[in-house]
Amino acid sequence: MARGLSRFLVSLLFVAICNAASVSQPISESHRSAALDVFVPLDGSYKSLEEAYEALRSLEILGIDKKSDLSSGTCENVVKVLGSPSSALKDVFYALSVNGILKCKTGEDVSKDIVSKLQAGAKDAKLLLDFYYSIRGLVLVKEQFAGTDPSLGDAEAIFRSIKALSQSDGRWRYSSNNAESSTFAAGLAFETLAGVISLASSEIDQSLIQTVKTGILKLFDSIQKYDDGTFYFDGSEGPISTSASVIRGLTSFAASESTGLNLPGDKIVGLAKFFLGVGIPGDAKDFFNQIDALACLEDNRQGYFHAIYLFSVPLILSLPSTVISLSKKEPLKVKVSTVLGSKAPALSVKLAQALNSKGSSVINNQELKFDADSATYFLDSFPKNFDVGKYTFVFEILLDESANEKAYITEAQTKVPIAATGAISIENAEIAVLDSDVGSVESQKKLDLTKDGGVSLSANHLQKLRLSIQLTTPLGLVFKPHQAFLKLKHESQVEHIFLVKTSGKKAELVIDFLGLVEKLYYLSGKYEIQLTIGDASMENSLLSNIGHIELDLPERPEKAPLPSLQPTDPYSRYGPKAEISHIFRIPEKLPAKQLSLIFLGLIVLPLIAFLIGLTRLGVNIKSFPSSVGAATSALLFHGGIGAVLLLYVLFWLKASSQKLLDLFTTLKALSLLGVFLLFVGHRTLSNLAAASNKLKSA
Repeated sequence: MARGLSRFLVSLLFVAICNAASVSQPISESHRSAALDVFVPLDGSYKSLEEAYEALRSLEILGIDKKSDLSSGTCENVVKVLGSPSSALKDVFYALSVNGILKCKTGEDVSKDIVSKLQAGAKDAKLLLDFYYSIRGLVLVKEQFAGTDPSLGDAEAIFRSIKALSQSDGRWRYSSNNAESSTFAAGLAFETLAGVISLASSEIDQSLIQTVKTGILKLFDSIQKYDDGTFYFDGSEGPISTSASVIRGLTSFAASESTGLNLPGDKIVGLAKFFLGVGIPGDAKDFFNQIDALACLEDNRQGYFHAIYLFSVPLILSLPSTVISLSKKEPLKVKVSTVLGSKAPALSVKLAQALNSKGSSVINNQELKFDADSATYFLDSFPKNFDVGKYTFVFEILLDESANEKAYITEAQTKVPIAATGAISIENAEIAVLDSDVGSVESQKKLDLTKDGGVSLSANHLQKLRLSIQLTTPLGLVFKPHQAFLKLKHESQVEHIFLVKTSGKKAELVIDFLGLVEKLYYLSGKYEIQLTIGDASMENSLLSNIGHIELDLPERPEKAPLPSLQPTDPYSRYGPKAEISHIFRIPEKLPAKQLSLIFLGLIVLPLIAFLIGLTRLGVNIKSFPSSVGAATSALLFHGGIGAVLLLYVLFWLKASSQKLLDLFTTLKALSLLGVFLLFVGHRTLSNLAAASNKLKSA
């Protein structure tokens, strides 16, 4: 029970610390290591080109080079799909997506056939997905095959056809025949419209583009929010896939427009926090959507000769540790980076407030120092009134250059839960036995909680046991631990746990044995005393075996409850089992071998008599059919009879005792042979009847 209680206490402390550490962290080596386990090819390739693209794209973003391991088998599929005129638009799109990463040798003639196929698909499309695969495929052709003209002559008409699938709330339908709209489809539509703009041979009507921008802002009205400032889009495909689809669509649409998009900055940062808060997904699709969406948020520049800011790149404030040890004088460390962990521009970080559990501010407007070598902002000293406990640190990020304000965006204030830990002073620990009537001290002993088993007490049911202890923080304030227990364990393994409460400047517990004799099951004898004190802010939590107390309790009345059976050690099930002793049945006596042989001879005699009788009767085979068909039927009939006799012999012999041929198996085989004999026997009798009729007519 002691071991179980200590594990329970440690679990509570772990949960408390983990709750304090729920801060968004940028993509790190953990993601790169997990990617190699999530995207595992089968025999050097993936099941489909879609899976291959998602794996290659994710690994490329994370900087993991696996192209050489996958290029051989995957490129064969790419060339096969691009060279086949019957390939579906979806397969062509993913083949081009994979080809953009692996640079497969597809040949010059392939691009011309693909362009005509995709242009025809875009012209005849009725469904949003057909528009998406055709137009995004043409965009990929434009990027991969120089000298190829994948432009759309009727781009504005296609734009209007796609725009007709939009809804007033910013969501989109997959087809005009389906009234159900989807946020996921909206992301696909934005990507598709961006492709139409980039492939248009003439400028698209700006009023149409402005209508789409208005729809984008309306779509943000339906975004979901958590209390910590995290935003996400939800739909039937799930929040990760839906949010990733919208982000891909927004970045693509913003890249096609030189004016960019004026998106709400707090929601862009909130979307970044959502994907970082997911952690490391175990599903390959979710992993790809997370990494690809974060890559889209990180890359906001477009253009060759100058930068055009599509929308602001979110900067993430993270802490290597949200636990600060005051006894070790650890500094507060803060890092600011992009979502993929790239370095942030020149900026400053300020600790605006440090709020304690009561809401009072103990630190105000403290600017953090910067270490260029580790790219870390730190606060190396804390004010004198900074004590152990739980805090909420409020950070502000200030960009140094005004030009960067257009390229980057941060939260106005980032709130981070911090746990300050330290060594708690344990003083004036005493345990005493009191008289129940007047409360006078009969025996009292000082406790040295650094040693075990140093106390020996005795009491009866008319007395009380008092434990008192004083806990103070490094600043000398009263410390109230989250967990403080005193356990009495009888020599019969029956345990009783009591809560030590803090009142005033002391933590105290008084146990009145007179009112607890029934709870103690009237068990007299030796009780071990164990004290447990723990807290998430307490670095010197303890589990101390104080000693023991001899209790003299009244005898148990007849109707008093008995203690329940104590659970055995759960690990005892894995110990050695008791030896199983078994006496086998003595074999029955069998008759002599000679007697068995005599009976076997008597059984064989009828067969010998039957053969002798056949010879005496002058049996011959002159009437055996001579034609091939009739002879075959006769042979099969006699062979079937022989098979039935052989089956009987096998069943009778030891094959049955060896479980090779039981009664049910024999009956199944006999039924099959019976059907066979019925068929060939009927043919044989028919042939004999026909031959007899011929002789009579002759």
